[in-house]
Amino acid sequence: MSEPGADTSQCAVCGAIVTDAAADQPTETAALDADAFCSSGCRDVARTLSGPSGHALADHDIANESLAGPMASDDESLVRTHLRVDGTYSATCEAYLETLAESLEGVADASASYVTESIRVDHDPDRLSPTEVCDALSTLGYTAYLREDAAAEDGETGGTRRSREMTGMRKRRADDVLELRYIVGIVFGSFLLVPYVAVFYPVYLSAFSDWGVLVHYGDAFSEFEGVLYLPVFLVLTGAVLYLAGLPLLRGAYVSLKLRRPNTHLLAAFTIVAAYAYGTLAVANGQIDVYYDVTIVVAALVMAAVFYESTVKRRATDRLTDLTISQVDDARVLEGDGSTTTIPVADLESGDRVLVRAGERVPVDGTLEGGRCTMDEAVVTGESLPVSKAPGDDVIGGSVVTGDAAVVAVGEETTSSIDRLTETVWDVQSADHGVGRRADALAAKLTPFVLASGTVVGFALLGLGHGVATAAMGVLLTVVVVSPWALAFAPPLSVAESVTEALEEGIVVFDESVFERLRAVDAVVFDKTGTLTTGAMAVREADVDDDLLAAAAALETRASHPAAAAIAATVDDPPGTVEEFHTTATGVSGVVDGEDVLVGHPVLFDERGWDLESGLEARVADVRERGLLPVVVGRNGRAEGIVVVGDEPRANWEKTVSRLDESGVDVVVLTGDDASAATRFGDHPGVSHVLAGVSPGGKTAAVRRLRTTGTVAMVGDGTNDAPALAAADLGISLGSGTALASDAADLAIADDDLAGVERAFRLANAAGNRVRQNVGLALGYNAIAIPVALAGVMTPLFATGAIALTAVLVGANASRPLLETATDR
Repeated sequence: MSEPGADTSQCAVCGAIVTDAAADQPTETAALDADAFCSSGCRDVARTLSGPSGHALADHDIANESLAGPMASDDESLVRTHLRVDGTYSATCEAYLETLAESLEGVADASASYVTESIRVDHDPDRLSPTEVCDALSTLGYTAYLREDAAAEDGETGGTRRSREMTGMRKRRADDVLELRYIVGIVFGSFLLVPYVAVFYPVYLSAFSDWGVLVHYGDAFSEFEGVLYLPVFLVLTGAVLYLAGLPLLRGAYVSLKLRRPNTHLLAAFTIVAAYAYGTLAVANGQIDVYYDVTIVVAALVMAAVFYESTVKRRATDRLTDLTISQVDDARVLEGDGSTTTIPVADLESGDRVLVRAGERVPVDGTLEGGRCTMDEAVVTGESLPVSKAPGDDVIGGSVVTGDAAVVAVGEETTSSIDRLTETVWDVQSADHGVGRRADALAAKLTPFVLASGTVVGFALLGLGHGVATAAMGVLLTVVVVSPWALAFAPPLSVAESVTEALEEGIVVFDESVFERLRAVDAVVFDKTGTLTTGAMAVREADVDDDLLAAAAALETRASHPAAAAIAATVDDPPGTVEEFHTTATGVSGVVDGEDVLVGHPVLFDERGWDLESGLEARVADVRERGLLPVVVGRNGRAEGIVVVGDEPRANWEKTVSRLDESGVDVVVLTGDDASAATRFGDHPGVSHVLAGVSPGGKTAAVRRLRTTGTVAMVGDGTNDAPALAAADLGISLGSGTALASDAADLAIADDDLAGVERAFRLANAAGNRVRQNVGLALGYNAIAIPVALAGVMTPLFATGAIALTAVLVGANASRPLLETATDR
């Protein structure tokens, strides 16, 4: 890549360095002439997605951000640290962690996301180390640690980075502790509920009826000495609060600290008020103690939160077998020809790394000696392999598909994959989660709850009651009025929705994904590996059967993707291969005594083999269609061509049509040239096709689309990861790379494109279900408030209303979202 200088400038779209020659490419508007573009693809992005003035949005800042992630700071003395923070689960957590980080001396900026449980912190390393940042953020139940250290401590390298974070030793310990605390808390709570069921509830009922056995409970506590029971009730209920309800209380504390009421605060009002009321009641010798309300509400809310967390882990477990783009070890070639395997992190500039056919290049560098072919689709999105000659730049993460490669490590021992990962992390940490509607409702109801308690307290004092009576009146009012179930219904509803999505082959990583899906205005599809299978297959074969069989016999010994496609055309090729040679442009050999040549037209020119003009015209035509022409010949003469290309995925047309019918715009982005995407541009449901677009250009295109609406991006490759992370919603296919899966919010596990449209229908149904359950959650208050106004409220009625509400919400949440097979 050229260095910036007098003859270079930045691409107005992706931020890449371009020469003046590239900048002089013709454009269709005068406004665009003022900008430089690194490729026709970026120029098309600017032309198609330009601002109101027709200018390329004048967004060099966005261009820089698209290419390498948001800049840490104009101050070069600052460093950017990416942390994972276990225990983040809401928009309130994001705000608290950002506030806490920015209060630290030496921190210039911080951005957190509960969607990815991460935070990035820009800080002065001389005043604050990454370790000190971790320590400062590990408070109130949050546990912070560096994202690069988030893999399992047992050395696990399989699966996606996100799955390794979610299943790593630290995460497992945190989840195990939460589960253990919850179980122990419920055990304590169960002991305390026994006397309620056996004694207290019958006593409460005896006040309304003397039917049957209840007649024996009428005077059971006529001389109740509450003080004798206070230590037992107080300690056991306190243990439940600490063990099972502490995360709930923490969420309430954080919301108060930030002055942003949420559903956890409403639930905390209920359990704390019930606990305090019960303590005062026992001390006064009353039997209407509400400790059972404290236990049941804390247990139900935390059960829903815990269930949601468990389902989220199940979702990440579904993708642990994806392709890994990062390389952990490198094979260093010594001067005497021997090799030593070392961790990639230990590589130094100038080291020579041996990469065998089929392996990934660990870091960026330069090809040293020999020629080979490389599949760079993981980074560039280009579906066809690229020939490499000595001195050519090599992209870390690409796959050597023909011959071995010796790569000289560059000045920086990093790969393009590493930089893309950093970009994904930058965008993820800026991807603030969507605050739940229930939290917005909680913010409106909190003043009502507090006002109700205050009015009752002053009314009792005005009527001549003592302070103790007034205090108990306030606490009971809060128990009755506070809609605690708003903290129970959303996580339970989301967990059930995510579970059904998993059963449909749709893996959801983020509990707010359904809400964002409902708001999508445009869906951007990557082409290679997304709308197409990404696997090479023979599309046409204008070659005699015996020559095709001979070509297949040779190609069985080659490692090129096109070779595998040709070899697959003949079952057990009958020819006997007597000689075999491979080059960067094809293969040659002797099959059954005949010289056979298979490959690029350049190979035929180099060998002096005849290539008729008619065949050359056919080769040019195939290339214009975005396919790969492979020339086949024997005994010094080219006789035909085999056309190789990747096949469109099944159901792509139906998926695009359904999205278009639902009012969603469809855009196709590809790193291939325009001819390769012609078939998709011809579909009436596709609004735009943007070809020849670099990974940075894809990210910039997504950002430009976001200026006019909510955007979802569908991709499968590492090169798509920054765009997936930059979109309002990222969707990856199950066969995609690990980095693409990490960057996405949703994945189609079975590579079924129809799953994209099905996800939209699931999202709409899930939204309706959440709204229904929020309404049912208020059923508790609809029962409790009239009973309290009638003056007959008891812990039995309160607990009964809680149980009924939980059953109604649970039953509604468990109903299938897609009711019939036709819906699916």
